[in-house]
Amino acid sequence: MPILRTSPASPFGRKVRIAAAVAGLSDLIRIEAADTNDASDLLRQQNPLGKIPTLLLDDGEPLYDSRVIVEYLNETAATPVLVPPGPGRLAVLRHQALADGLLDACILQVYEGRYRPPELRGEQWLAHQRGKMERALAHLARHHAVPGAGVPHIGEIAQACALGYLDLRFAGAWRTEHPALVAWLEDFAARVPAYAQTAPTA
Repeated sequence: MPILRTSPASPFGRKVRIAAAVAGLSDLIRIEAADTNDASDLLRQQNPLGKIPTLLLDDGEPLYDSRVIVEYLNETAATPVLVPPGPGRLAVLRHQALADGLLDACILQVYEGRYRPPELRGEQWLAHQRGKMERALAHLARHHAVPGAGVPHIGEIAQACALGYLDLRFAGAWRTEHPALVAWLEDFAARVPAYAQTAPTA
């Protein structure tokens, strides 16, 4: 049984867990906690970058990062619902890339505050990341805020995880500026039980 090394608060790990549920593969993957700050955690041997999520296949071969794991899930599923084939494939992958980029900008801001003393924090760097975040949210609100139907693809899953991370680490400040995305996320959560099931608590 493949093993997913992740942590409850990881938005990329959450993306993979929701993707596995949507693809009907949750029961075929075991979740195992990983501590990226622990040098003794085997994660650093399993993934040279020491990052999560990392998926260990039955033969021990690791897959990383989340986008590669999603491709594996898509190929393993009975039907490739996460990244549908055909002319819409690139649009779905681009949607995922935008949501993942939003997450990257958010995480860099969190890490700046978590790991760097206040007197050494780069305000220009933080403003640069906030700009990415604001532009990405505005684009998602314009182009990806229509409630979906049926099985969500990976772009939608990544978008939901990014908004969930903003709720977790940025106190939901995005909600005032983007009511259409709020409505979209509520619809997504109602359609996809795994969203609530994977919600981090801290």
